Amino acid sequence: MQIVKNFIDGEFVDSVEGKTFDKRSPVDNSVIARVAEAGQVDVDRAVRAAQAARNGVWGGLTTDQRVDLLYGVADEITRRFEDFVAAEMADTGQPRHVMTHVFIPRGAANFKVFADVIKNVPTEAFQMATPDGRGALNYGIRVPKGVVGVISPWNAPFLLMTWKVAPALACGNTVVVKPSEETPLTAALLGEVMNKVGIPRGVYNVVNGFGPSSAGEHLTRHPGIDAITFTGETRTGTTIMQAAAQGMRDVSFELGGKNAGIVFADADFDAAVEGIFRSAFLNSGQVCLGTERVYVERPIFERFVAALKQKAEAVKFGRPDDPEANYGPLISDEHRRKVLSYYAKAVEEGATVVTGGGVPDMPAALEQGNWVQPTIWTGLPETAAVVREEVFGPCCHIRPFDTEDEVVNMANDNDYGLSTTIWTTNLARAHRMAGRIEVGITWINSWFLRDLRTAFGGSKQSGIGREGGVHSLEFYTETRNVCVKL
Repeated sequence: MQIVKNFIDGEFVDSVEGKTFDKRSPVDNSVIARVAEAGQVDVDRAVRAAQAARNGVWGGLTTDQRVDLLYGVADEITRRFEDFVAAEMADTGQPRHVMTHVFIPRGAANFKVFADVIKNVPTEAFQMATPDGRGALNYGIRVPKGVVGVISPWNAPFLLMTWKVAPALACGNTVVVKPSEETPLTAALLGEVMNKVGIPRGVYNVVNGFGPSSAGEHLTRHPGIDAITFTGETRTGTTIMQAAAQGMRDVSFELGGKNAGIVFADADFDAAVEGIFRSAFLNSGQVCLGTERVYVERPIFERFVAALKQKAEAVKFGRPDDPEANYGPLISDEHRRKVLSYYAKAVEEGATVVTGGGVPDMPAALEQGNWVQPTIWTGLPETAAVVREEVFGPCCHIRPFDTEDEVVNMANDNDYGLSTTIWTTNLARAHRMAGRIEVGITWINSWFLRDLRTAFGGSKQSGIGREGGVHSLEFYTETRNVCVKL
C-alpha cells in the first residue's frame, strides 16, 4: 500500500498529530493508499515555509531564472510521464487515453505557457504634462501577491492544480496546495519533481486532508495566506469567501456549472452528436464545463435523441488500463449515491428515461466500484431538479426548441454561467448567439478546445475572476504604479 505524506519545506512528512485517512480506488473501492491528514500545526508550518521562501531565495531570483526552473518542471513531468499517468489513473479511475491525451500533457504545458507569459508580458507607461512644463513619467510594475493557497478539485486533479500552481510560481509567489482528499497522488508526485529540478525549499508545499475542521479550513483561515484560488462547488466557494474576508484576501473561483448545449437544425449533424456526447459524458460527466442541458431545434430533435442514445449505449466500462475500455467510474461511493439520487429524482418528476438511469452490470472484481450508466432524459420542464441543479455525473436532459429567442431564454434561465457549446453552420447566427448567452466561455462547433492564452472563468454563480494567459496575472500579481517627476 502506498503511503502519501504531506510535502512541507521540501520534505515529505507525516502529520504532527499522526492522523491518516484511506484513499480508495474508484474502480473497486479497495484501499490503495494511506494519506497523512494535515492538522493546524502542519498547515502553519507549510505557510511559514512558503513565507520564508518568498522572502528568501525564491524572492531573489530574476524572472529569467524562474522561467528556466519552470521549464525544467515541465520537462521533468514529461520525463516521468508514465508515473503521472499511473498516479492519475489510480486516483480517478478514468481511462488511460484521457490521461495521456489531455490531463497529463496539459499539466506539463501549464508550466511552459505561464513561463512564457511572465517572460514576455509588458507593463504600461504613460507620459503626463505637469504645470511646470517638465512633465512626469508613470510606469507600472508587477509584484507577487505572496503566499497563495491553492485548493484543487478531484475531477481533473493534476491539470487543474497545475493551472493554478504554474502561474502562481511564474509570478514569483509561493504556494500551499490542498488537493482533494479523493486525489492526493499527483500533487505528491509533483513535490518529487520540484526537488529534482531544484525549486527552492518552501516554494511548493502540499497539505492533505478534508475541508471543515481539517487542512482546507486551516489553510483558508490562516492569516499568512495572501490569496486563495479554488475550483469546486459553489457552496464551498461561499464558505471560502467568508474565510477570505478576514484580512481582505483576494480570491479566484471557478465554481459550478449547469451548462447548455444548443444544436440548430443546420448543424453538421454527426459532428454535433459527437460533440454533445463528449461534453456530456467525458470523464464520466465529471467536468465543470460539461453539458447537462441540451436544446435541439425541433426538426432534428427525434433523430438527435436516437443518435446520442446509440453512442451512450456503446460505451465500454472497465479498468483504466484496459485498452478496450473508454468509460470509467465516478470518483467515490458518496458521489455515486448523489448522482443516483438525481437519477431517481428525474423519474419522480416525470422524465422519460431514454437510456441508462442506473448501475451497469459489472464483473465480480469491479462490482464494488463507483459505476453508473450514462443517462439521457427527455420530457421534463425547465423547473425540474436535474435541469436546474448541477448533477456532475454522466447525464443530460434533451429538450426541443423552435426559435433563437426561446433557446436563449432557456439557456440563460439558470443561476450558473460557466460555458455553452453551440452547433450551427450559420456563422452570423453563431456570433449573434455567442453575444447573448450569459457564460464565461462559448464554443462554436466544438467543445473543450482551449487556447491557454485566453480568459477562462464563469459568470453568475460559476465563479469570480478570470485566469489564462495575461488574465492570470491580474490575480497572481499586484500592479504598482511609479510616478517619476522629470
